[in-house]
Amino acid sequence: MAKIPEVYVVSDSLGETAESVAKATISQFDEDIDIIRVPFIRHAEQIQKVIDEAASHNAVVCHTLVSRELRETFEKIADAKGVRYVDILGPVMDTVGTITTTKPRMKPGIIHKLDEEYFKKVEAIEFAVKYDDGKNPAGFAKADVVLLGVSRTSKTPLSMYMAHKKFKVANLPLVPEVPLPEEIFHVPPYRLIGLIIDPYKLNTIRSERMKALGFSGAANYTDIARIEDELSYAKEVMRQLHCLVLDVSNKAIEETASRIMAIVQKNKETYGDKY
Repeated sequence: MAKIPEVYVVSDSLGETAESVAKATISQFDEDIDIIRVPFIRHAEQIQKVIDEAASHNAVVCHTLVSRELRETFEKIADAKGVRYVDILGPVMDTVGTITTTKPRMKPGIIHKLDEEYFKKVEAIEFAVKYDDGKNPAGFAKADVVLLGVSRTSKTPLSMYMAHKKFKVANLPLVPEVPLPEEIFHVPPYRLIGLIIDPYKLNTIRSERMKALGFSGAANYTDIARIEDELSYAKEVMRQLHCLVLDVSNKAIEETASRIMAIVQKNKETYGDKY
């Protein structure tokens, strides 16, 4: 049996970037090719060992070594052993450096750094999941903003999109037959945003949703008279709560989210510690 070709991916960090490039490349070939990932390279001795292995297996090497010293050492040893290699990161950094006024930091693993901002985003995403769809009204008091609206007004997509921007968002569906939780009346109006939509636009969205779920025929959920009743009820609730109202009829999630985030930021500046 013919030996399966091998590609070594070498990095002074996790090696995920090099492996992704290797996988994308290998997908273009109609044969099995093994990938051997070698992360956290720090010393010339490690490089020598990898090159010796690659040479004995007649393998090629893809690397994303950030350190210029390690790159030069790698190239010297690989050239001496006759091992074929591709420097994925170095040429790109050098080329980008020709249009910048700063020098690269030369620190491996920066893209994967688990810093404070990363944890804020994770916390916001967990918050959005926990307090989605009004299932836990206790979250209203902890949220940067609470979104209110009838079904299919983009409350959940907006909550998740904004969570990735590190905003803690809770949302509450407004249904005429379901009493409002007492907690919503204790949220300051400037932390509430109501979402409304054109009834015919909503009818189309709900009809498509029903088809996607495999339902056919008429349903109260898509009935235009029912939709208009729901929207009238929602507007009355929003009036009672004195919250800002946004029309999402022809708005992309990104556009509406940007507007809401700007409102939240402005309110935080206005109300300070009271927010």
